[in-house]
Amino acid sequence: MYGEDRTYKKVEVIGVSKKGIEAAIQTAVSKAHKTLDKLSWFEVGDIRGHVGDDGMVTEYQVVLKVAFQLKE
Repeated sequence: MYGEDRTYKKVEVIGVSKKGIEAAIQTAVSKAHKTLDKLSWFEVGDIRGHVGDDGMVTEYQVVLKVAFQLKE
């Protein structure tokens, strides 16, 4: 497959987790993998989160673009 001509499409997804940035990324990638065929790679766009009343980070939100190979 690699070395051959192919075409990809990118879509934006947002992963959310209370556990951290990496967990938010994994949440988004895992869900995209379940719903898109031939998922290939991702790129992180934005990172943001929610701050609780106590000043602590309570949620991480990561905006990703994921790419999947288009069918022949």
